[in-house]
Amino acid sequence: MNDIRGRAGSSEPRDYARPMDLAEIAARASADAGGVPAQWLSEYLPLLADVSMTGRRVDVAALSRMRECGESAARDGVPLRAIIDVHLSATWLAWPVLPGIVRSRRVGDLRSAGEAVFRAADRSIVALVEGYESAQRLMIRREEAQRREFIDDLLQGRSDVGTLAERAERFGLRLASAHVVTIAEAEQPFFDGGPVSRNVEASLLSRFGARDILVATKEGLLVCVSPGSVPGVSEAFGSLVQEATKGDPSPRIGVGRAHHGPGGVVRSFEEARRVVSFARRLELPERTLYASNLLVLQVLLRDNAAISELVETVLGPLRAARGGPRPLLDTLFAYFVTGGVATRAAGRLHIGVRTVTYRLERIRELTGYALDNPIQRHALETAALGARLLGWPGDTVTSRNPPPVA
Repeated sequence: MNDIRGRAGSSEPRDYARPMDLAEIAARASADAGGVPAQWLSEYLPLLADVSMTGRRVDVAALSRMRECGESAARDGVPLRAIIDVHLSATWLAWPVLPGIVRSRRVGDLRSAGEAVFRAADRSIVALVEGYESAQRLMIRREEAQRREFIDDLLQGRSDVGTLAERAERFGLRLASAHVVTIAEAEQPFFDGGPVSRNVEASLLSRFGARDILVATKEGLLVCVSPGSVPGVSEAFGSLVQEATKGDPSPRIGVGRAHHGPGGVVRSFEEARRVVSFARRLELPERTLYASNLLVLQVLLRDNAAISELVETVLGPLRAARGGPRPLLDTLFAYFVTGGVATRAAGRLHIGVRTVTYRLERIRELTGYALDNPIQRHALETAALGARLLGWPGDTVTSRNPPPVA
């Protein structure tokens, strides 16, 4: 009763398979798995045959070879699902012709051989997946390192133009066309792989397509490089960042102008970064600012020595005020930012309107510049802007040759 019989009434041992043909089984498994090359089974099928005969557990050397097989498959770009599929197909196709299965004469022998084979299959495929995932992680790290190096070179203009343009193609950028750089600055710095950067990038690529849009981080800023010919990307980027962070205060968004070529990306990035810096120092209420709208500030700071002299000449007398120049300067700046309305300036400063009017009168007395005189008013406004941008009063304006402002 313990013998394995063939057809009903036959007294001969069951011999339902001819000798194992590894090449044929590998070819059939390849076809069953959708055409995955049979070469990936070169270690696996002999392993199953040996285990079916000996019942031994898979040794360390064999598992190491399976991991190497997984690593090779990952490097060659074979999908993990496909490499597992071909091994599972090979397992059931080889089962009837494995030597240990064919030669089993009793149920106990068949059970022992079967347990050994499936245990070996389990451990082998686990090792295969481990090798695949290990190689995949390594490739991802290398890709991330190359992407990080490319982004640094792109935003700093450190690489040869031709080489940079060639590398850009790998990341979906055609640098010959015009690009706009948009940045986001928040209280907490952004970082690669963070939830905000991942979500913003996925949403932008879903909405506008992957070509010519790059989202990355640089020095704590979230950066978006997009084609100048595609409208709405900067606005969508800003909205997505605001929605993803929901901070208080919300992030500032700076949008550079469109420029051509690799050097144009650097230029647009610097413009976007500069406009955010202006907004921070000037305490502008707007959360999204465009470099094209603040060109006057860049012109203002183009000659540091001249603007420093203007600030010191016009506002220097405020140093004589009791309590120093800061309260008067803050009042003057708030007055201009709010459109020259004393009540709005008072609300911005959280003081009374009478205090505002008193301070404005005191400024006129000390400086000799009157707000009702158009030329003098313009001088006061320009000096107030320059003072805020340069950090006046402070050491930045005491010298005739202050350091340049970024």
